[in-house]
Amino acid sequence: MKSEADALKKVKSALNQDPHRVRDGREKNLEVAIGKEVRAFRKQQNMTVVALAEATGLSIGMLSKIENGNTSPSLTTLQALANALSVPLTAFLRRFEEYRGAMLTKSGQGVETERMGTRAGHQYNLLGHIGSNASGVIVEPYLITLTEQSDVFPAFQHDGIETIYMLEGEIGYRHGTEVYDLEPGDTLFFDADAPHGPEKLNKLPARYLSIISYPQHS
Repeated sequence: MKSEADALKKVKSALNQDPHRVRDGREKNLEVAIGKEVRAFRKQQNMTVVALAEATGLSIGMLSKIENGNTSPSLTTLQALANALSVPLTAFLRRFEEYRGAMLTKSGQGVETERMGTRAGHQYNLLGHIGSNASGVIVEPYLITLTEQSDVFPAFQHDGIETIYMLEGEIGYRHGTEVYDLEPGDTLFFDADAPHGPEKLNKLPARYLSIISYPQHS
């Protein structure tokens, strides 16, 4: 019962987040960027804060301040951390200098592509792609068109989370053991590891956005 209540509390907290909120200015600070990199490199090497403190001669309190972005470390301190973690000093600056990209795809200019497992008559237009990025997540938005020549195929399976938003037509979309009747304006959000795909083509042509997100692999 307690775990269920905790889960509901987390969901409620997530739903209360403002997606248009301006990120705290501290996220843009050099100190915060350095702190995140120090923590990431330390964890990659399975090194505790105590072990890193011993290797650098810094106090645990100072390391905590550095990792949390609450202090501006000197070049001498950064060099000691770089030596202890066996990384170049400049590695601590990569998040601060990282490019954040955006991609605009004008109407009708999406790249037609064949995704793994694409069935006959399923037209996939990739609307954009941003590769390796700081979020650790890859997102692939597709515009999918189904016509009289399209096969039904309710057995797609792949990694990640998928969101479908119906634009035109009507289909019966299977996910696992359930079939959902989708009409324009409907949204279906699901774990893409379960078998899924259009099982009934009720009104054609049908078009929907399919947005797939999955972790990027290092």
